[in-house]
Amino acid sequence: MKTLPTGAAMLLAAGLAFTSHSSANAQDATCEIDRPVMFAGLNYDSALFHNAVARFIIEKGYGCQTDALPGDVIPLLTGAGKGDVDIVMEIWRDNVAEAWTKAEEAGNVSQIGVNFDDAVEGWFVPTYVIEGDADRGIEPMAPDLKSVDDLAKYTELFEDPEEPGKGRFYNCPSGWVCEKVNSAKLGAYDLNDSFTNFRPGTGAALSAAIASAHKRGKPALYYYWGPTWVMGLYNSTRLEEPAYDKSIFDALKTEENPTKATAYPQSTITIGVNNDFKAAAPTLITFLTNYETSNALVSEMLAYMQENNEKPDGAAMYFLKSKPDVWKAWVPADVAARVESAM
Repeated sequence: MKTLPTGAAMLLAAGLAFTSHSSANAQDATCEIDRPVMFAGLNYDSALFHNAVARFIIEKGYGCQTDALPGDVIPLLTGAGKGDVDIVMEIWRDNVAEAWTKAEEAGNVSQIGVNFDDAVEGWFVPTYVIEGDADRGIEPMAPDLKSVDDLAKYTELFEDPEEPGKGRFYNCPSGWVCEKVNSAKLGAYDLNDSFTNFRPGTGAALSAAIASAHKRGKPALYYYWGPTWVMGLYNSTRLEEPAYDKSIFDALKTEENPTKATAYPQSTITIGVNNDFKAAAPTLITFLTNYETSNALVSEMLAYMQENNEKPDGAAMYFLKSKPDVWKAWVPADVAARVESAM
């Protein structure tokens, strides 16, 4: 979200129709509300994964029906404020959309728990570039590379095949918020003369370029974010930047040719709910408040989806079966037993 991670926000697809999730009430469980629990169907992998996990637990463990309303960030957050949506599994608190802020100020929505607090964004290189990889016979290529300040020394290592003499930086596609931020950073870090600002045409093209470099053991310099399958599958090292400063970061998004740059914020992602739903379903609110994952865990699940061509429901089932120590901490024993029985 940032209104999502600045890159991931652009991966969202608008939608109008409800998607139904069939469910029979779990045996010996009575839902505390008499209608389907409505989720925000944010159409990107991490949110879809969280939806699938939470919906299965709510259906099988609490005896409720659930549904999802697909859509883009702003309409769905607006819908949460109006009561059309009950639950949003990812609210990017450090860069939340104005639609959510207005609904929160009006007393219509609340953030009730931290889903994960270690989301990342930044400039990365494959870890083997710095440390090597003995198993693959890869020697360290730039053992002293630690910071963006070091990049000007490594234009040959990251050489752009289309512009010899300059390195290549893989930016976001044009039109993404992160593309503007990264372009401003290149100028502020005085790297425009030494690196080309390469913008892949799509998010899929960006991830494909990163995957290709890792598979071939080649150097690459790229922006990316997590949790994502890319971060789950490929060991990347984030380059150091000046400590996050909100005023400087805001200037990167709004000013032409800023002279200072700063790291992306490490975002905290919360779970948001409509306040009428919050009042009507205190038991479900307790579960959602307890729901807690991490960047690494979610990236692992997204990598599972990618490697196995799996859908979010399949990844949720894999998670529930393989990580019982995680999700059983969110629910009472009787709920956990019903969920396990349903699996």
